[in-house]
Amino acid sequence: MVTTPISPTAKVSKVEGIKEHSNYLREPLASELLEDTTHFTDAAVQILKFHGSYQQDNRDNRAKGQEKDYQMMLRTRSPGGFIPAQLYLTLDSLSDRYGNGTLRVTTRQGFQLHGILKKNLKATLGEIIRSMGSTLAACGDVNRNVTAPPAPYKNRPEYGYAWEYANNIADLLTPQTGAYYEIWLDGEKVISAEEAPEVKASRQKDTNGINKNDPIEPIYGQHYMPRKFKIGVTVPGDNSIDIYTNDLGLVVITDANGELQGFNILAGGGLGRTHNKEETFPRMADAIGYVSKEEVYDLVKAIVATQRDYGDRGDRRHARMKYILEEWGVEKFRSTVEGYFGQKIAPYQPLPDWKYQDFLGWNEQGDGKLFYGLHVENGRVKNEGSFQLKTALKVIIERFQLPMRLTANHNIILYEIEPKDQEAVEAILKEQGIITNPAEIDPLTRYSMACPAWPTCGLAITESERILPSVIERIRTLLNRLGLTKEEFVIRMTGCPNGCARPYMAELGFVGSAPNSYQLWLGGTADQTRLARPYLDKMAIDDLEKVLEPIFVYFQQDQQNNETFGEFCHRVNFPALQAFSATYTPKMTETTTTESKPKRVRKNQNRVSVPDEMFVRLKEASETEKRPMNQIINEALEAYFSQKS
Repeated sequence: MVTTPISPTAKVSKVEGIKEHSNYLREPLASELLEDTTHFTDAAVQILKFHGSYQQDNRDNRAKGQEKDYQMMLRTRSPGGFIPAQLYLTLDSLSDRYGNGTLRVTTRQGFQLHGILKKNLKATLGEIIRSMGSTLAACGDVNRNVTAPPAPYKNRPEYGYAWEYANNIADLLTPQTGAYYEIWLDGEKVISAEEAPEVKASRQKDTNGINKNDPIEPIYGQHYMPRKFKIGVTVPGDNSIDIYTNDLGLVVITDANGELQGFNILAGGGLGRTHNKEETFPRMADAIGYVSKEEVYDLVKAIVATQRDYGDRGDRRHARMKYILEEWGVEKFRSTVEGYFGQKIAPYQPLPDWKYQDFLGWNEQGDGKLFYGLHVENGRVKNEGSFQLKTALKVIIERFQLPMRLTANHNIILYEIEPKDQEAVEAILKEQGIITNPAEIDPLTRYSMACPAWPTCGLAITESERILPSVIERIRTLLNRLGLTKEEFVIRMTGCPNGCARPYMAELGFVGSAPNSYQLWLGGTADQTRLARPYLDKMAIDDLEKVLEPIFVYFQQDQQNNETFGEFCHRVNFPALQAFSATYTPKMTETTTTESKPKRVRKNQNRVSVPDEMFVRLKEASETEKRPMNQIINEALEAYFSQKS
């Protein structure tokens, strides 16, 4: 029997009181939804999160002295990234009618719709639910979307098990309150997939205090979790979901015949932190043990109960389960979980090395059909100039009725494609300006990630999604100039320290620290199996080349055994690297004046900015003519000044 949690928090946060008085996630949200206002109060916003929505303010449109430009973001609950054809078409339509005309693939395999006004929120949610979708528990202090490898292999049973258990665990931990359907569908019942019998049985099973004495929420109780809780399920060797970044990770274990035996269990991962708060930090999950398939749901509940009862409800910055693991250690954590579980946890089983896979391009499913991995830069499904990704996907889904799987690297996998339709699918993509061969995508872009950040995310300190393409272009230009043309590494960027795009696992991570400034993190791995380390606390984005050039040159001079950039950054002594940078003299590039006299100049010494629309046109011209953008700009400027003279 589990004893009373040690050192219970005497004072709880304000959010705990809001949850307690919400009548199981109903109020004050339900009442305020009926009011003719542009936004919700702070208390209603906290409850709104559990329903899968954040209230935001488009800071691009904010006028001085005027009310904030309030709008809502909706996020889907889609375990394993599964999006059926009809749901996608509904989301596409809703984004045009009520949103900002785009869809955003998240780093946890969901879709986000941005720009929804409060008055349109109920209609939007209603259509999603009636199209077999859901946003319930996509946000809030509950288990969030459960991730799983997106590859739809039909001849590799372990992938099927990962999908099955990701979906079942999501069902097990879904809030049981009726508030969601009462508020958004006026209590209307919607036909949905039936829960597995073993999931229902496990939810009601109460041993050793694993359940709360609560008729509505047997697992959570009226206070739900202290903070968000993230779960991922994967297969041995496949780290396409960043398994170590989850509160709880499960790894499918099969026998030689491909029959499911059980799961390896990891716990205590999480990346969110707060600037200048050393007590907050990113952390990788620890190996906890192994559980049989028959008992996996009970162990999942036991781990959830441990966080539910011992997580810090007084300080939300210190409320994630990673802090329990860090302060207790694995042995004490395991022992406490075993108290809820009712038995010892078996030892962790050996696994092969992890590898990141993005599954881009054409692949065989194993049943005669094909799947296609589509790169979506920064996860944004949009139409922009000649790049018409949103149109292409709509045409393909309407014509072929294909399901999709969203990836944890914010890409899209279309599957169940008949071989006879392969050429037609690829032709549609090409017609709409989409690069169909992943080998033609710069690896720096292919493996990069960014969070949405400015202007909609209320936590964003600076830009991320909108600026990363230009940052990568500048990095590639710098690498080429230094002779490092073949180097590739994982770049990730966030507009704040919460880490949604997982920058702390990247080989080169940018973390927003002030307007137009970023922390620099170095030393993660391409396979996401090691945390990066903070190298520089604040780097102005205008100093990008100045900061990175000496790092790249040191890498070029000291690289050993063809090590990757991440391995190099992990090996070297940061003070030595910083000392090298402090005395480094930037390399110069040779150019020629109009008098053909050689002159040494600094690369990227002077810059000007151009409007977004002009940049898009410039980029299109560069791609069409296969010429650098600066060459096109120089010709245009020379023509302009020639006319003036």
